Amino acid sequence: MSEKMYPIPFKSLMNWVVTEYAMSGEIFGVHKAYKASGKSLPIFGERIETPFGPAAGPNSQLAQNIIAAYFAGARFFEVKTVQKMDGADLAACVPRPCILANDEGYNQEWSTELTVPQAMDEYIKAWCTLKVLSKVYGLGDPNGFVFNMSVGYDLEGIKGEKVDTYLNGMMDATKTAIFGECKAVLKELFPQESDYIDAISPCVSRSVTVSTLHGCPPDEIERIASYLISEKHLHTFVKCNPTILGYETARTILDGMGYDYIVFDDHHFREDLQWADAVPMFERLQDLADKCGLEFGLKLSNTFPVDTTRGELPNDEMYMSGRSLFPLTIEMCHRISRQFKGKMRISFAGGAEYFNCDKLFAAGIWPITVATTILKPGGYNRLLQMVEKVESMPYKAFDGTCTEAICALSAASHTDYHHVKPIKPLPKRKSEKNVPWIDCFTAPCKGGCPIEQDIPEYVELCRKELYGPALKLITEKNPLPFLTGTICAHRCQNKCTRNFYEESVQIRDTKLVAAYHGYEALMASIRKPAKVSGKKAAIIGGGPTGIAAAYFLGRAGIETTIFERERCLGGVPRHVIPSFRIANETIEKDIALMQKYDVEVKCGAPAPSVEELKKLGYTHILFAVGAWKPGKLDIPGDVAGAIQWMKGVKAGNIAVGGNVVVVGGGNTAMDAARLAKRSGAKNVTLVYRRTKKYMPADEHELALALQDGVAFAELAAPVAQADGVLKCEQMKLGEADASGRRSPVGTGEFFTVPCDLVISAVGEQVDDALMSANGIELDKKGRPAFKTNVEGVYAAGDATRGPATVVEGIADAARFAEEVIGAAHTYEIPAAAYITKADAIAKKGTLLMSKDACCEGKRCLQCSTVCENCVDSCPNRANVAIAMADGSHQIVHVDKMCNECGNCTQFCPYASEPCHDKFTLFQTAEDMVDSKNAGVLFLGGDMVRVRTFGEPKDYDLSRDNDLPADLEKLIVTIRDKYSYLFG
Repeated sequence: MSEKMYPIPFKSLMNWVVTEYAMSGEIFGVHKAYKASGKSLPIFGERIETPFGPAAGPNSQLAQNIIAAYFAGARFFEVKTVQKMDGADLAACVPRPCILANDEGYNQEWSTELTVPQAMDEYIKAWCTLKVLSKVYGLGDPNGFVFNMSVGYDLEGIKGEKVDTYLNGMMDATKTAIFGECKAVLKELFPQESDYIDAISPCVSRSVTVSTLHGCPPDEIERIASYLISEKHLHTFVKCNPTILGYETARTILDGMGYDYIVFDDHHFREDLQWADAVPMFERLQDLADKCGLEFGLKLSNTFPVDTTRGELPNDEMYMSGRSLFPLTIEMCHRISRQFKGKMRISFAGGAEYFNCDKLFAAGIWPITVATTILKPGGYNRLLQMVEKVESMPYKAFDGTCTEAICALSAASHTDYHHVKPIKPLPKRKSEKNVPWIDCFTAPCKGGCPIEQDIPEYVELCRKELYGPALKLITEKNPLPFLTGTICAHRCQNKCTRNFYEESVQIRDTKLVAAYHGYEALMASIRKPAKVSGKKAAIIGGGPTGIAAAYFLGRAGIETTIFERERCLGGVPRHVIPSFRIANETIEKDIALMQKYDVEVKCGAPAPSVEELKKLGYTHILFAVGAWKPGKLDIPGDVAGAIQWMKGVKAGNIAVGGNVVVVGGGNTAMDAARLAKRSGAKNVTLVYRRTKKYMPADEHELALALQDGVAFAELAAPVAQADGVLKCEQMKLGEADASGRRSPVGTGEFFTVPCDLVISAVGEQVDDALMSANGIELDKKGRPAFKTNVEGVYAAGDATRGPATVVEGIADAARFAEEVIGAAHTYEIPAAAYITKADAIAKKGTLLMSKDACCEGKRCLQCSTVCENCVDSCPNRANVAIAMADGSHQIVHVDKMCNECGNCTQFCPYASEPCHDKFTLFQTAEDMVDSKNAGVLFLGGDMVRVRTFGEPKDYDLSRDNDLPADLEKLIVTIRDKYSYLFG
């Protein structure tokens, strides 16, 4: 495929709309329709039923974009900018992909990719459609929405024939061919509304937003706006750039909010409109508009130009939007409101979304247009929640902005969770699997879990307060629900689709809820299995991995013994991890669960050798020993290994005082530092060679250390400890390594940190002497393979991985159990754990913080039932969900509607690009030739051309063929039920 997209002929467009609505009650995949309340706001001599809509951009370029937005509740449409450069000339200047919206937004587009005449046709098509749908489907007042034009970027181009014809046609579409065509088609579809359709107003737009490129001189901006006001008699907004704040202000705000990695210099700030020029110009334009009886205002803001330094998008420069733009935009808003004493009308974009839209509206700022938020999962559906949030607020004509409220909003944005960047870089959200053509819905949380826990299912059981069944389901794969419910690294939460909404579902916490509420019922339900003869397992190490392995084997009836050198089971969590992180009583519950299956436990002495164990009849032996051996911190001074030191402190054998320095950046380092701080140390400093951003510790653990008062010495390499100080070399960050982490480089400069004791939390290891003594071969890292060279002997958890997470140890334990048992464990998921597609879809587009939810099940998007992220996030609606006869839904990519913006790629949970990797519907033979996508071209009747792998082949669907059966069903369904997709 290429980036070429086709405007849909109006008859085909309407066929799509009315057919889809009749079939599903949806339009262009938007699930929830907004039906207006009857309230409205006056603007430009017209009225809008809601103050929201899409900003000029990817969501207002095509007729279907605008229709989808209206259906979801938009009533103010800032249609995409037109300029003298258009069509193929402009498309050649836009690299692909051109949108990156997975966190703060970036893009490399600026005006419509259509020709200017095509753009006008699209907007007129959308105008006529909304006029009829509002009435026929009861969505609202047919006069309850406004189209606002956007033009750029120089007066000569705007006065030129191309753009002038556009302006005239939008102001009065009477003489345009498309206006007549639209009315004819609509009367054919809705003959009962013929008189109404004949009376549709040809005045599509009475207003315009002046979009200016960076570097546009102030006198040119004023000439453009003056022309549009006085000559074209249009209500006019002038779009302002955040550069008006000045370089130092913008840099300070972004740096203070964690966006220090965003690179830009001061040239745009020097070349763009300056505050000293802007204020008198806006005053003059306001006076001119007043004299002409027109409305004037400012649109805040344009996107913000920054450098591409990390390969985000193809070109050297891109435009920033979304949550990082909001603090800049709202500060602009504050200064303008203050300067003009609240009398300047302000239209807002630049990071507006659900969590701030009500505050903006309450401050007198409207209309509010959005882009980045509706490019994320949930897509256009997000508009409805914004509309509903402000619907109960007073609607009144613009009577000024509240400077005090805007000032407070600006100040609050600097610490607002929804705008501040986390300390650490975003984790990888995608799996390593490729997206399948059929049944691609998947729960990314499950895929991100080493044991593939049935997360959506147990979360749903908890939502229904079925805690016993929830815990039973959890323990099918996870025998340590209390441990993992308390200290699991929860990589599943990194993958959760909710991250693209506001924050992850609190999966770990939900597991702990199930554990506490379902424990007694689970314990009472356990029945001892029949014993299996001929197999006997020995597990060396009674930490999480060993306990998990013993549980799995005991459940299967395998005679099992744990050998633990400490006086009790629990490993590192029991003996090392501080009790403020996890209590012994919690660990005991998991141990008791394992012991329900009659596992023998021998504590307080080293395990017999492998040879001795085999003589005792053990057929399978697992080394599940922990990483107790300290990593080497090769500096002189008073240095203690973190694990043994923490163990001594927890046991009460080591007193803590003075100045303590912890060297390291992982979770163990955070635990050691917090333990020192809470146990009496005067000062605790954590020393790390890189910055916090590159520390391997989880964001949550890092935040807890900061909260406990641990000081951080970043970019510091320890050299020696003596005389109450630790000497460190100051480091700087050099080039990035293969993982993307920038390597620390010494500067030759040194400093000291008060230090009486150094705790080394670097690279804990397993004692390789134990392995060697039993004849087990080790790799270069001193680790054995899972299945060692010694017959019947295995290694798991820390023993084979190095320091591992608890859940990684459980995964290894399950693998060992499967080796011993000879088969994978099977189980059934309770029927109550499943959720309907309708219930899953109802959650789409609804943002809800954990603190505001009664339970996490209310927030879980149930991706194992419905994913459709690529459908939500495509502004052009080029990814379509097809309802199959068996109730399943399959995704088809519609080639003609895709411009390869790349947005869907960011949100597909697979390591794939839906626009390239999903099964594709082609419009023409030429389109199929231009593409490498697998897909189908309908040739008429039963004949189709299909590409699977390699070259396309023609097939007769009425005869036997070698098409995969599930693919053939999909193709037939598209032909028989979704012909409007290729009409």
